Amino acid sequence: MVTRRAFLGSGGALAGGLAIGTSEPGAALSLGDPANAWPADPPFYFPVDMEDFKLAQRMLGTLYQVNRTVATFDAAYYGAMTLPVQAAYEARSRWVNRHHALFLRNAAYGHPRDVELDKSRAAVAKLLGASTEEIALAGGGTEALYALIANYALLQPGDAVIYADVDYDEMQFACDYLEKSRGARIVRFSLPEPHNEANILAAYEKILKNTPRAKLLLLTHLSNRSGLVPPVKAIVDMARARGVDTILDSAQAVGHLPFTVDDTGADFIGFSLHKWLAAPLGTGGIYIRKNRLQDISPWLGNRIHGREDIRARIPTGTVDFAARLTVPRAITVHETIGATAKYRHLLRLRNYWADRVRDIEGLEMLLPDEPDRHGAVAGFRLPGMKGPDDAKRAAALFLEKYRLLVVAKAGLASGPVLRVTPALFNTSAELDRLVAAIRAERGLFS
Repeated sequence: MVTRRAFLGSGGALAGGLAIGTSEPGAALSLGDPANAWPADPPFYFPVDMEDFKLAQRMLGTLYQVNRTVATFDAAYYGAMTLPVQAAYEARSRWVNRHHALFLRNAAYGHPRDVELDKSRAAVAKLLGASTEEIALAGGGTEALYALIANYALLQPGDAVIYADVDYDEMQFACDYLEKSRGARIVRFSLPEPHNEANILAAYEKILKNTPRAKLLLLTHLSNRSGLVPPVKAIVDMARARGVDTILDSAQAVGHLPFTVDDTGADFIGFSLHKWLAAPLGTGGIYIRKNRLQDISPWLGNRIHGREDIRARIPTGTVDFAARLTVPRAITVHETIGATAKYRHLLRLRNYWADRVRDIEGLEMLLPDEPDRHGAVAGFRLPGMKGPDDAKRAAALFLEKYRLLVVAKAGLASGPVLRVTPALFNTSAELDRLVAAIRAERGLFS
């Protein structure tokens, strides 16, 4: 039987093997002092049959220490760090604090800042099938996508920028900014429901055909509102055939859907790492295909890095370096569990609750069950639920009465939804509570 000890290791291992020492005030740092050693992560093992749904839930649960007074279904906002990642983050926080400006100034012996950060860039590049020089780290998906959208260099006054109702609010705001700052024409449209593949492709084909001066398309890889996963590559290729560039919002996709940059066909991608990859908060990045780098301008004239360096496209400043240094550990945990196995488990969690409420008369599930058109994110409407106030009322009721965190999300043309996004630490018992609450409150608005 697989035990917690077998794959987490001892408490000392969870701390990353870092021995914290102290020095007398004013004492010089000794290179031989174990406290100055770079944090060493213990091996991580997860020899669990992920096809065994109950066993996988039990063993995944041991990877977390989270507040369970409320059953939280909001992994689309923040995927909590596993214990091994948390330990790595804490160890790197201690190391950065101990070496403070010496590290930040690239002067820490044996571990220059940029060399260590490049290891994180390389790990992300490998995960996505890109090269290191095509990846820059950012402070989350929102920052990453603002950097791509606001600094898209090929836009001329009168060119059109297209986005849909399923796209993320702040990325819509970034596109709207191009209207004021660059003279772009904003074209908004709504995807027809049901969101099946035929409807999606027809809608994108129509909007591209009817927008002759279209230059830029915002496309969401996995919608934070409904969970829709559109046929990304087909849409990217369709846009490219008309001379339209696509900026792909993969904030909900990295660590959730197994994919590479070539699978998407996109030249510009922004993403989060603190959601489904479960890296520390404030981690994300951008991908720019090598031959397209000059089509994204440096951030506000950033010259800390040269124009040939993708890092010039991201704000520079004093960030949480320990968080960025922990990204490779998060990727190791993700890959050891198995990207495909993890994705299948997330789908099982989504289907577990969704399949148990489908027979409720008047309840709306936003997505059809087409293969590959959804991940773990799902939106639903209680019978008779109409405007944003109804959605907020229902979410508040679920939290106060049932100790369940679901999220009211507005923005879809068809109306607001209640969003459910189970995490790896959620259990069938917690999902059973959700199903019971939905059934109990099916008449809330009737």
